[in-house]
Amino acid sequence: MPLAQHAASVRLDEIELRVLRIPLVAPFTTSFGTMTDREVIVVRARTDAGEGWGEVVTQSAPVYSSEYTQGAWDVTTRWLGPALLQRGTLAPEDVAGVLDPFVGHRMAKAGLELALLDAALRGEGRSFASYLGGTAATIPSGVSVGIQSDPAVLVETVRGYLDEGYVRIKIKIKPGRDIAETDAVRTAFPDIPLQVDANSAYTLADADTLAQLDRFGLLLIEQPLQEDDLVDHAALAQQLKTPVCLDESITSVKAARDALALGATTVINVKAGRVGGYLEALRIADLCASAGIPVWCGGMLETGIGRAANAALAAHAAFTLPGDVSASGRFYDRDIVAEPVVLEDGHVRVPTGPGLGVEVDLDAVEAFTVARATLRA
Repeated sequence: MPLAQHAASVRLDEIELRVLRIPLVAPFTTSFGTMTDREVIVVRARTDAGEGWGEVVTQSAPVYSSEYTQGAWDVTTRWLGPALLQRGTLAPEDVAGVLDPFVGHRMAKAGLELALLDAALRGEGRSFASYLGGTAATIPSGVSVGIQSDPAVLVETVRGYLDEGYVRIKIKIKPGRDIAETDAVRTAFPDIPLQVDANSAYTLADADTLAQLDRFGLLLIEQPLQEDDLVDHAALAQQLKTPVCLDESITSVKAARDALALGATTVINVKAGRVGGYLEALRIADLCASAGIPVWCGGMLETGIGRAANAALAAHAAFTLPGDVSASGRFYDRDIVAEPVVLEDGHVRVPTGPGLGVEVDLDAVEAFTVARATLRA
């Protein structure tokens, strides 16, 4: 893992958890449902080096993955949080090892790890991007566009994002809402970087339908089959000209290594929450860079906390494709950081301040809080 140096150890005194429910600017529809608000857990770690913030990117229901808000809340308050508090003083790089005896729950573990990293790095006066080895001052910003009521509405929605300056468009698809939608967008915008995301909505029996996407010159098709269908993904990849990208299937560096060995993917979407944290995400990016496999940073409708962390990760040289680090305004009228992420000439600035480089808006956090708990050593 190409870290310049480890973060300093800190004494963890208290973990504050809050469930937030933040309205979205517009409904967001994927193959597994429609969201009108974002339910998310934020973590506040109080240490002898100061405070740090993290984000648990679960959704309210186990539809994207088996993890969901109440499950993450339960395992964090019962097991994960107490295990870290019992340890007392630890380096952020030790978090994964301390929590390893507890199977799964990667999103919860990632949120705790991030909060410890933020606290330690703030205490050192070092930015998260520099800690991860990121060198880019800005990163190209892509946008994820949910399923719309019809292809014409989709085209106008895409047009609006292009007018805002986004440099890459991703559209969500599902059976029956795929070929016509992609055709409409590609016809309207023949030269834009375009990709599609199926969120596991298809099976290998749909290969002929998916092959019809080849004519649109897509960057990739993301996660067409179920997350455990690595062998079927490998078979599908042989039938398509469009590169197959894996998202939900990549839960660890081992999963990434297995997928590459099987030929199940030639592009990987790295999401820190899905793989258990930003350090594991960096290991996956490093593996892909060594194998000549392009990677990009996916998104989970993060608040400004996770969005800042994603920007820092995407600043690493291994991330060669535009990711989903969009402006805060793509999803939220009001974010929970003092300076929301904005789009500048199709790019997002990488925070350079200590830790995550963002200040949390405590009034906004309070306004969106629907549950809270405090764990102490």
